[in-house]
Amino acid sequence: MKQALMVIDVQNDYFEGGAMALVHPEQALHHIQQLERWFLAQNLPIIYIQHINSAQASFFRPDTNGAELHSDLQLQRNSIILQKHKPNSFLATDLDQILQQLSVNQLVITGMMTHMCIDSTTRAATELGYQPILIADATATRDLHFNDQLTSARDVQTAFLAALSNFATIQKTHQFIQA
Repeated sequence: MKQALMVIDVQNDYFEGGAMALVHPEQALHHIQQLERWFLAQNLPIIYIQHINSAQASFFRPDTNGAELHSDLQLQRNSIILQKHKPNSFLATDLDQILQQLSVNQLVITGMMTHMCIDSTTRAATELGYQPILIADATATRDLHFNDQLTSARDVQTAFLAALSNFATIQKTHQFIQA
């Protein structure tokens, strides 16, 4: 079974000083870097997903530093970088075709935000037959507000990972690397 690592939306706006800072994105990035090293050593593909919003959006605006992929990612000269405009990385992109060309049949999913793009992409990957493995400690989210109530990022993360366990195998970085 050929695997590919997906690194979704690890962009500057999600880090301290960005327009949509998440809770502890640097911890997720640390784990993503470990996975990048492992995939590079195995000569397996890594696909970087970059979300670009409209110029009127509050974050990931075109041609801004906030929309750029984080500089601590281990991008290579020949890295695959795919831009998207919706939470689902498959929607209106060439992702499925790229994975087919690479003969990938399992996705290892990492990135940001757990409750949006990770959720949407993981569910789509399952529906398309990619048997996703979601790396829990290589994802990050934020506090959410709804009906005058605050849900902490920790609770958002737990709830979404619990729900996604019905669609993907959930592992931590060290479990994946040691398997």
